[in-house]
Amino acid sequence: MHTASAPDLDAVAEFVWRNARLLDRHRFAFFTGAGGAEPVIATLRAYANADGGFGNGLEPDIRAPLSQPQPLELALHVLDEVDALDDPLVTRACDWLAGVTTTDGGVPFVLPSVRDWPRAPWWQSDDEPPASVNPTAAIAGLLTRNGVTHTWLAGATEFVWRALDGPLDAVGGYEAIALYAFLDGMRDGVRGGDGVRGGDAARVEAAAARLGQIVRERELVALDPATTGHVFSPLALAPRPDALARREFADDVIDAHLDALAAGQEADGGWPIGWEPPSVAAELEWRGWISVGALRTLRAYGRI
Repeated sequence: MHTASAPDLDAVAEFVWRNARLLDRHRFAFFTGAGGAEPVIATLRAYANADGGFGNGLEPDIRAPLSQPQPLELALHVLDEVDALDDPLVTRACDWLAGVTTTDGGVPFVLPSVRDWPRAPWWQSDDEPPASVNPTAAIAGLLTRNGVTHTWLAGATEFVWRALDGPLDAVGGYEAIALYAFLDGMRDGVRGGDGVRGGDAARVEAAAARLGQIVRERELVALDPATTGHVFSPLALAPRPDALARREFADDVIDAHLDALAAGQEADGGWPIGWEPPSVAAELEWRGWISVGALRTLRAYGRI
């Protein structure tokens, strides 16, 4: 019989209240039932710009105040956590997405304006960056799963389907996470609020099976939870037991990674990051974000 590991909730509370930014303190309060959705949303508004996008360090590795696609994705994840994707922030965010979308229908990984600000070294952009499934796929999946309607979504959805129907040569760990989020959204979502499923079930299943094969063949995740460095856990692709990616991993693999996630809590109560951030502040900001995320994953799998 498997004996499940569990985190020290008092210790993570101590870490969050001592070190996390205000947004993640409110996320933690919502998670524990000590706070509501409105403080989370109100704090998130401080990261929104007048153009409708998000920046201002919401993605801690991008220290730029200007709007970028990746911080917008994080903003939608926050709103999804508190069941608030009907907030007016979402319509304005979609309007901003429409303004930076390429002719292919997707948004770039990062925009050239990032070059003017401190950032982690992988945040680089050409003068005219192409559309990318990361984060277009994740954004489209979140919106679809929550029944959001906007003119931007149709073109973005078609862009992602074309990518899934193509060779998928450039798919790595981050792209796989985004594509699975899209497929989960297509499976679960309602398009147009009229009861039409977010995607044809057979098409979703076929795409998920093909993506799973690529994940296995390219070894995009570390099956051994003891693997060190910036690697991808199966839980990154399947943060919930009902995620499409969950079927790609044996029960003992998932159990081992859940054990490792719980055991990964550090002495100060928070969880570490596996990459070099651009500043001390960015590291603490990420640790607050990731610590709340770890709790959410552990709860989804019944470990809390």
